[in-house]
Amino acid sequence: MPMKSKKKKENQLIKIENFIDFNQTIKPEEETFQKLMFIYAMAIKQLKTKLEILKDEFEIFYNYDLIDHLNTRIKEPKSILTKMKKRGIPLTYQEMIENINDIAGIRIVCPLKKDIFSIKDLIQNMIDVNILKEKDYITYPKKSGYSSYHLIVEVPVNLSKQNIYVKVEIQIRTIAMDFWSTLEHKVKYKPEEKIGKQESKEWVNCAKMINKLDNKMMLLN
Repeated sequence: MPMKSKKKKENQLIKIENFIDFNQTIKPEEETFQKLMFIYAMAIKQLKTKLEILKDEFEIFYNYDLIDHLNTRIKEPKSILTKMKKRGIPLTYQEMIENINDIAGIRIVCPLKKDIFSIKDLIQNMIDVNILKEKDYITYPKKSGYSSYHLIVEVPVNLSKQNIYVKVEIQIRTIAMDFWSTLEHKVKYKPEEKIGKQESKEWVNCAKMINKLDNKMMLLN
């Protein structure tokens, strides 16, 4: 899928990996890790502000609820390390920064399916946001039934002495998709239970019903 990326101004922004010792082993209790998590948190804050302005603009200027709500999160240290070990990635800051793209995450929940692509286009046009990767699970849902539009973007964190580009994962989905995904995630990751084939099939059927509902609601609007 073609991606639109804006050219950064030379010498004004640096990569986050230039801010720390690349070869250090990840130690969540140490200062380096805490500083990194602060930078990721600030990246979310920057992006959330942009999206809240967009939400308010459409409500006030166009009398339209383009965005219903936003959720943000920073991945827990244990989850980061578990993901790296599972994928066989060496536990260094270099590998973490380069390979784990969802440390900082923001979820955009909107009323209608068509809003997903409108929001995606608006994000592409944001001056300080560079799109690195896209995954369209709306047109092509996962086998589990999961639907959402994923973007990996870089946003600038403006510190007092330097500006740093930081990766953030964006998920865009409808209210109905978010309802299904939230429940499915809770059931799937219960440590004491394992989903069988029949139950997995039922979750897929529910996802298909939700997709039909989304399409019908879009026609009604």
